[in-house]
Amino acid sequence: MTTISRNPSPAGGATAPPAGVRRAGRRSSRAAETRRKWYEIIGLTTPAVIVYVIFVLVPMGFAFYYSLFRWRGVGPPTDFVGLNNYVLAFQDPIFRDALRNNAFIVIGSLVVQGPIALGIALLLNRPFRGRTVFRLLVFVPYVLAEVTAGIMWKLLLTDDGTADALLRSVGLGGLVRPWLADLDLVIWTLLFVLTWKYVGFAIILLLAGLSNVPTELTEAAEIDGAGWWQIQRHITLPLLGPTIRIWMFLSMIGSLQVFDVIWVTSVPAVRSLGASATMATYMVDNGFFARLWGYGNAIAVILFAISFVAALLFQRFLLRRDIEGAVTGRRN
Repeated sequence: MTTISRNPSPAGGATAPPAGVRRAGRRSSRAAETRRKWYEIIGLTTPAVIVYVIFVLVPMGFAFYYSLFRWRGVGPPTDFVGLNNYVLAFQDPIFRDALRNNAFIVIGSLVVQGPIALGIALLLNRPFRGRTVFRLLVFVPYVLAEVTAGIMWKLLLTDDGTADALLRSVGLGGLVRPWLADLDLVIWTLLFVLTWKYVGFAIILLLAGLSNVPTELTEAAEIDGAGWWQIQRHITLPLLGPTIRIWMFLSMIGSLQVFDVIWVTSVPAVRSLGASATMATYMVDNGFFARLWGYGNAIAVILFAISFVAALLFQRFLLRRDIEGAVTGRRN
């Protein structure tokens, strides 16, 4: 009688599956895990994508479409003019003045607000009596609504207003000027108002960055005999670099699109001459009030294109290192 023997498994149980079957099972498990992650990504991002498409991409598409027509907002656009609205915009000296004013505000905001905000932030980062109250006072202008701030400064800077009366009361009547009516002075006045309004945001942002500077480094530098300025120059400012660059980016985009404060504070007659116009105010003046909707949409597209290109260039040359440093993993 023949006896058939069976090889027991190494553990005394069932026979282990072949290696190919195990590899196939692992691949199937990884594929299922990948599908699950993609389902989660799609489920979480779909609502945001839908909102972005409806409220951003679709209006942008309509703006570009209407910019190709001479259209006054009544009935469907039928008078197709192609890129003529864009040509007319760059031929208008008032629009070119608006472009220069935006460039001036961008550069002025970075050059003026940056040092002021950095100096005050370094001061507020040190303990002293009344620091909390001082922080609150510095941040209050940013909390105020743009319309409120604009009306307030318009009343202060009007002819024979509070600012002129204050100058005369302290014997500086010779400095009285038509702050909002002088074609050469008004843009400087508006830059001062914008600095007063938005420097608080820069200070708070820089204070948040200063809170992440390790105290061990500054204490070690003090032990080694470094002075306060040396510590700020070689330790604090380099570590504060990413925060400064983020503020510069936000300030640049905000300066290109500034509207509320300029619109409320400036005088319409002066703005119509281009002395205090920006691209946003020019767009509203010519698109909404003049009912040149096609032309106004062309200005909106130009404003978007300039802001978009500026943002891309800034990220490419200044924020690239910060963005790459934020990546915590790399795919093999």
